Amino acid sequence: MSTCATASRVLAEPLTATAATARTWLLVEQPGPWGAKAPAESRLDPGLGRELEAAAQAHGARLALIRRPGRHADHATPVRRRAFLAHTSPGASWIRTALLPDAGGGPETLRALDFAALAAGNDAGLPAAWRPYEGEPLALVCTNGKRDRCCALLGRPLAAELVASGTGDVWEITHIGGHRFAPTVLVLPYGYAYGRIGAATVKDALEAVREGRVRTEGCRGRSAWDRPGQAADLAVRAHTGEDRADALTVTELTELTDVMGMAGTAGMAHVTG
Repeated sequence: MSTCATASRVLAEPLTATAATARTWLLVEQPGPWGAKAPAESRLDPGLGRELEAAAQAHGARLALIRRPGRHADHATPVRRRAFLAHTSPGASWIRTALLPDAGGGPETLRALDFAALAAGNDAGLPAAWRPYEGEPLALVCTNGKRDRCCALLGRPLAAELVASGTGDVWEITHIGGHRFAPTVLVLPYGYAYGRIGAATVKDALEAVREGRVRTEGCRGRSAWDRPGQAADLAVRAHTGEDRADALTVTELTELTDVMGMAGTAGMAHVTG
């Protein structure tokens, strides 16, 4: 069976600088089935999903739905859901989490978010329900087969293997871009995305995060940057061996558009050490 992931592997398409761009992520737990456009095609209220997605996009943030790996029965039983907010800028990465009320307060908790402030990394105005997340690094595996079958065929087995091995805090996620690189994984709080990745490499990446480092094998880039910044970050790390997650930042970014819309230049600087 030919798939986009198979074609990408055969063509040896580079992974570098292919991560989705978003400094801030809102992740909302939503069990059950997901449609191709999951925020409006799931058990989440469609109006709420569209509203949150538009508000996030307007400020350069990104909304995604998450669920625990496993079977996903089609039922509408109300459940209390977990939500995460994550900011990925170097030197200012954080995760906040809240347990959403199972009644009408859940949507209002989400609608009250100030995406302009959150996109800038400012969490000072968050209600007390949003607490600092002190758990394991988040491993978010793209598994939405309705979006692209590669994510289901390759992502779900990876998520199941990670859960079975007790690795990190593992979730399935609706979409992080680049399904042709499946299985694809986003690791938070630093926001590095990975592609064509196996369980062993995910484990290494999570162990690195625990130590404040970044694993560059299979890395697509840091979501805080546009593509030129992602490319520069990984190039400097490859050249110097720098693996501290917050040691580098983009100091200058010039957008140049080629026929693929991928060109540009970026300057990098050490911000620590």
